[in-house]
Amino acid sequence: MEPKVATQDVRSHILATAQVIISGKGFSAVGLNQILQAAGVPKGSFYHYFGSKEAFGEELLKSYFANYQETLDTMLSRPGLTGAERLIRYWETWLETQSACDPKGKCLTVKLAAEVSDLSEAMRAVLARETSRVVARLAQAVSEGMADGSLPTSLNATVTASTLYQLWLGASLRSKITRDREPMECALAATREMLGL
Repeated sequence: MEPKVATQDVRSHILATAQVIISGKGFSAVGLNQILQAAGVPKGSFYHYFGSKEAFGEELLKSYFANYQETLDTMLSRPGLTGAERLIRYWETWLETQSACDPKGKCLTVKLAAEVSDLSEAMRAVLARETSRVVARLAQAVSEGMADGSLPTSLNATVTASTLYQLWLGASLRSKITRDREPMECALAATREMLGL
C-alpha cells in the first residue's frame, strides 16, 4: 500500500510542478526534461507515471480542473452572501489572480485552449468537457441568484453563464496582449451590467 501512496505523491508532484511552468510558458514550449528537472524526478521514470507527453497533458488538465472545480464550488457556496454577491466575488477574484504576475495562479484554460486544441484531440476533449462543467456550475449560481432575488428573473441562466465565461476567457487573453488589467476591468463592468447590478 505504501508504494502506491509514494507513487501518487510523485505523480501529483510532477503535475503540480508542471502546472506552474506550463502556465508561464505553454505546453509545446516546455520539454519533459525541464519539468522533471524542476520536480527533481529522474527522466526515465516519467513513462512510469504517464504514457506520453499528450497523456501527461490530459492528466495535467484533469488535475487542474479538479482543483478548479473544488475552488469554484467553495466560492459559489459561501454562506451569508446572495447569489449575485458570490458571482461578483468570483469574477473579482478572477481579475486579481489573472492580472498578477505569478504563474501559480494563472488560468491553464486561457494559456492552453488555443495552443493544444489544434494539436491534441484528447486534450481538446478534456478542455471541452471541463469548461462545460464550469459553465454548468456558473449557471447554477445564476439560478440561485435569481431564486434569492439578487439577480433579475428574466435572465437565462445557461446563456448568461456561458456568455460571461467566454467574456472572461477573452478578456484574459486580451490582458495578455495589453499586459494590463484594463480588459478584465471592462469585463467586470460588463458582467455587472449583464447581471443587472
